[in-house]
Amino acid sequence: MTHIAGFDRSQLLLLPEVIDDYVDPENPVRFIDVFVDGLDLAAAGFARVTPEKTGRPGYAPGDLLKLYIYGYLNRVRSSRRLEAECHRNIEVIWLLRTLKPDFKTIADFRADNRKAFRAVFRRFVVLCRELNLFGRELLGVDGTRIKAVNNKDRNFTKNSLEKFIKAVDERLDEYLKRLDEDDATEAGTSGSRTKNLAEKIEALRTKRGRYNAMLADLERSGEEQISLTDPDSRAMAAYTKVGVGYNIQIAVDAKNKMIVEQAVSNQVVDMGLLTQTAEAARDILEVEKIDVVADKGYFKIEDIEACEKAGMTPYVPRPQRGPAVREGFFRKDEFRYDAERDAYICPAGQVLATRYESKLRNLKKFDYSNRAACLVCAMRSRCTKEYRKVSRLENEAVLDRMAERLKRRPEILDTRREIVEHPFGSIKQWMNQGAFLMRGLDKVRAEFSLTALVYNMRRAINILSVGELMRAVRA
Repeated sequence: MTHIAGFDRSQLLLLPEVIDDYVDPENPVRFIDVFVDGLDLAAAGFARVTPEKTGRPGYAPGDLLKLYIYGYLNRVRSSRRLEAECHRNIEVIWLLRTLKPDFKTIADFRADNRKAFRAVFRRFVVLCRELNLFGRELLGVDGTRIKAVNNKDRNFTKNSLEKFIKAVDERLDEYLKRLDEDDATEAGTSGSRTKNLAEKIEALRTKRGRYNAMLADLERSGEEQISLTDPDSRAMAAYTKVGVGYNIQIAVDAKNKMIVEQAVSNQVVDMGLLTQTAEAARDILEVEKIDVVADKGYFKIEDIEACEKAGMTPYVPRPQRGPAVREGFFRKDEFRYDAERDAYICPAGQVLATRYESKLRNLKKFDYSNRAACLVCAMRSRCTKEYRKVSRLENEAVLDRMAERLKRRPEILDTRREIVEHPFGSIKQWMNQGAFLMRGLDKVRAEFSLTALVYNMRRAINILSVGELMRAVRA
């Protein structure tokens, strides 16, 4: 008994006569070919769709787009690695018909057409809508942070720059003091220590000059941060575990957990991004009304009200925050609002009817209290140190309606996690895309458009088949 042996490398073999025989009929590469061939690349915004009449011929945008879609679908994003695949990968050789563009041509195509990739993503979403892959009843909106090409040490805020300048000044004072001491004893030394101190002082002054220049740039621009490697990237909130990166927003349809809308920004928090993400998704799905669920990071009364006005029904849990929560006192949601009396009923059953009007973010704010009742209340130690005030904004009825909806459908918050964690988990783990390769907001948006496109493409192929998708494109 022997092991299975391969052929002798010098032996002549009878290989298939055409390269097409190497590619299985259900291979995703066949759908990529048909899908891109069916796109109007000029309308999508790709450059050089029509070749120039003179000069050296260039590669067709469609061929390079096919290469990128294939690469992202197979966890190959680097232009140099894509170049290598053109020489050794039989699927890529079939897809590009033996074309072998160099890495610079491949990289330049992505950079030069960065605004066109979003249109390709949108076209595939429309195809999925036509194939009824979207339920069009519930959207989950969520955000994640993906690392940028910018080390945390090369990101500065106004506070950090002021601290650095203060530390440099203290160090300079120390060195100058030591230099004066060395000058006093110069006759008894070789002078080498004095020379070293002078060099350190000069280096610190140079560093201080750089910090001052960056601080001046921040004050002039009105920005809160400055990043040196990727100027558009921002330091994210500490709990995200991403030092410097971008904020990725997606709206996911509940039926098959497919991405309907995606956007990339350098806004640090999610607050205020609910309506613009969900409304764009609703428009693509072509429905008048749809339910939208998001986590407490999106809780902002103006945004929730805008969501309702746009024809969407929001479900966003109220975060427990504020001075009362920090002190361990009764939360605001433990006070019941009586609309008929325009007053709050406290946990002790007392009526807080005295109102004080003020302004908050261009909204009227009313503070309700009952000082006399608080002073003699047996539950005062659990509620306040002096007397309790409960605030209410003029449009807070929006939040009351949403709270009632959440009471009727508490399970929708668990459903949200199931909907939105699938795309992010797949993108970061299976697709291995926990960091961007490109610099600049526009280029990063192009990167994530490709990422969202191939995520949806993989989902569609798993749900249907390559053959069904190809027939839908050709129909």
